[in-house]
Amino acid sequence: MTKTFFDFSVKDSGNQDVGLNGFSGKIVLVVNVASKCGFTPQYKGLEELYRRFKDRGFVVLGFPCNQFGFQEPGGNDEIQSFCKTTYDVSFPVFGKVDVNGAEAHPVYEFLKSSAPGILGTEAVKWNFTKFLVGADGKVIKRYAPQVEPSEMAQDIELALGSY
Repeated sequence: MTKTFFDFSVKDSGNQDVGLNGFSGKIVLVVNVASKCGFTPQYKGLEELYRRFKDRGFVVLGFPCNQFGFQEPGGNDEIQSFCKTTYDVSFPVFGKVDVNGAEAHPVYEFLKSSAPGILGTEAVKWNFTKFLVGADGKVIKRYAPQVEPSEMAQDIELALGSY
């Protein structure tokens, strides 16, 4: 049987296991986030997307990552505090993960192999790479870090309308 996004589990910011099957049936936007990145202001747009579509079955899931320029150096508590106080983030932000390399989280291995980037490369190139996952757990599309959250609204609308 082919795995889907919802077959994985991750650690929340308190280091507790969370099954992604709890998001089954929703349209999910997965983002590797960092608090000291040039793209960090995208938190505002991500939160706007979440608030706009959450009542229709959409969720944003943030995965802090320190693999790009060491731009997420803080611990999980510090990250949670930053997200809440700086951007009023209300969508789930999980514990830190690696998205590339030998220690890459299995959910990221799945996302990258399901939606390779430019020229077929699977590696995540930088913070704020985004993956749109359908209600069936299959990856719909991958977005480069520079793609603003507002630019994804139409794709989210389409995904919500197709389920």
